[in-house]
Amino acid sequence: MDTGFVPNLDETTATPSYRIHPVILAGGSGTRLWPLSRAVHPKQLLALTSEKTLLQETADRNRADIGFAAPLLVCNEEHRFLIQEQLREIGIEPQQIVLEPQGRNTGPAITAAALMLAAGDPEAIMLVQPSDHRIGSSDRYYAAIQAGLPAAMAGNMVTFGIMPTRPDTGYGYIKGGAPFDASGQARLVDRFVEKPDEPTARRFVDSGAYFWNSGIFLLSARHYLEELKKLNPAMLEACRKAVDAGAADLGFFRLQAASFAEAPSLSVDRTVMELTDRAVVVPVDMEWSDLGSWHALHRANKLDQAGNVCLGDVLCENVTNSYLRSDEKLLAVIGVDNLIVVSTDDAVLVARADCTDQVSAVVDRLRQSNRPERLQHRTIYRPWGYYRSVDTGDRFQVKRLMVKPGAKLSLQKHFHRAEHWVVVCGTALVQRGDTVTLVSENESVHIPIGTPHRLENPGKVPLHLIEVQSGAYLGEDDIVRLEDSYGRA
Repeated sequence: MDTGFVPNLDETTATPSYRIHPVILAGGSGTRLWPLSRAVHPKQLLALTSEKTLLQETADRNRADIGFAAPLLVCNEEHRFLIQEQLREIGIEPQQIVLEPQGRNTGPAITAAALMLAAGDPEAIMLVQPSDHRIGSSDRYYAAIQAGLPAAMAGNMVTFGIMPTRPDTGYGYIKGGAPFDASGQARLVDRFVEKPDEPTARRFVDSGAYFWNSGIFLLSARHYLEELKKLNPAMLEACRKAVDAGAADLGFFRLQAASFAEAPSLSVDRTVMELTDRAVVVPVDMEWSDLGSWHALHRANKLDQAGNVCLGDVLCENVTNSYLRSDEKLLAVIGVDNLIVVSTDDAVLVARADCTDQVSAVVDRLRQSNRPERLQHRTIYRPWGYYRSVDTGDRFQVKRLMVKPGAKLSLQKHFHRAEHWVVVCGTALVQRGDTVTLVSENESVHIPIGTPHRLENPGKVPLHLIEVQSGAYLGEDDIVRLEDSYGRA
């Protein structure tokens, strides 16, 4: 039997039966990295520092083949199929993907995970971590887990404090106190401090007693729930009802919405860590960033000799200390310093590196104007594949569709538009009313207004086609789903 990530305890310490269960918090919208990060496709689902997405990097650090249990993820419904697909791409089968009916901060998310894990494994140890952080020192990360295990197994609430490399006002801080035990690797927590101003942050760093709050926790599920019962029984009760009344659905677990909404919307820091007398911090000197701004992302990437990061089709001349990224078009930049330039398929951001904390204000203005650029890119991912808007005009819209092998769209109809499909690559199985037809490359099919229809890829290669819509109204809400394999009918 897999007994989990085995710590290097000394011979006098009895090692109980336990497993370390990675709990990955995959919610959030990542507004500070707009225009790359959008509400429908946030930063944790993007490849920002390597070929893997941040979610994939997080899951990859905690694989079963190095001793961890399969991960449990908590996310919102909008991202569930993307998360499922990204885990499949790296060969990780989660023990559960838990769907939050609404965001209620980290406290309720961790509580729901603890309830589910404790029900199946009373001695479960949770390694709770965000899905959108970068850790560049895996060996030190594992060593920190080893150092925190004795405290967590004894029922303490363990967090990890990052050795600060600079005064940073974007992070919370933890002040370490007396040593937890004779090893000196872990310390009792003296206090937590919210994001300080510049002089205070500098004083913290100079003192050597403060650490950045990483938001990573090592907790006994059972002891966490016992502590929560004393500190916030309302949250525990609401989450318990949400789990008990929840239901499995297409490989996911849905928390019951009404009960989960009753849980106080509080972070785990405010709920437990800042109130308990059992908080322990493990200082760790490792490469770490929460990638909370474009400036932070600039620092997290490899710089060229001029201090630049250039990604995509970028030409620069006499440019220094800048982050330049283009996902499609040629981006040419001349004679600037300390600049962030990000070009996506439908938006361009230009900002001084020291002003990127104001990006959220831009996103808020987009929200007030009901602009679609806040929510999504032109490429929209669906459980069956994706579609991308190519052109649009008066009474017409052109899209490019990709349908994964074996996948199919819902059986649907439209009241205001007709569709014309041209197969570019692969073979399509098309249902129109009571007729089913195979459509091969360079062939096309017309779907009249009001006709029930379905598109399926019966082959082993991706199906690519061009869709031309025509009609009086072309909005995505002109869809009546009659049947659906993904529970959307």
